[in-house]
Amino acid sequence: MDVTLHLAQDPAADALLGRSPLAALVGMLLDQQVPMEWAFKGPRTIADRLGADDLDAHEIATTDPEAFAALLSGKPAVHRYPGSMAKRIVQLCQYLVEHYDGDAEAVWREVGSGAELLKRLEALPGFGRQKAQIFLALLGKQLGVAPEGWREAAGAYGEARSHRSVADITGPESLAKVRAHKQEMKAAAKAAKAAGQ
Repeated sequence: MDVTLHLAQDPAADALLGRSPLAALVGMLLDQQVPMEWAFKGPRTIADRLGADDLDAHEIATTDPEAFAALLSGKPAVHRYPGSMAKRIVQLCQYLVEHYDGDAEAVWREVGSGAELLKRLEALPGFGRQKAQIFLALLGKQLGVAPEGWREAAGAYGEARSHRSVADITGPESLAKVRAHKQEMKAAAKAAKAAGQ
């Protein structure tokens, strides 16, 4: 895996995401309750604070949880909730070590179908269905991982030119479109909730 991504809107962070399957998974894990760019810049920040060029699942899986939480909490914090996200990243790495010998790319390497890949992604700690579908769409749209039926398995996120998620971000213009779509969805949900009361 060595592609150019533009999810963090930061060259060093995006370079790491494009070459490191684990960094891409960690960025996706961090992508909640913070701006998308902040989430996807997180893996580069973590690697820098570990004094490494890349993230290593074996190293993170065996790290002291409190020390790792402190690493994420340093200013600027990697996430709005650095302690809980540190725990999730450690759990993700422990799962990858246990099931894939620490090789994040093995989650999707030689996978037989989009449905199987979705099932594998949903099994990852911290990945619910929506997050798994978004990451599946990112794999298919930008990382060249396109097993048969991947678009169907990714649901609406697999649609071409949908601008629904990080899977569709290829630069500042598409980032603005994805952000606008998310704001529309939040407003619609808020209106529906208000109407139901």
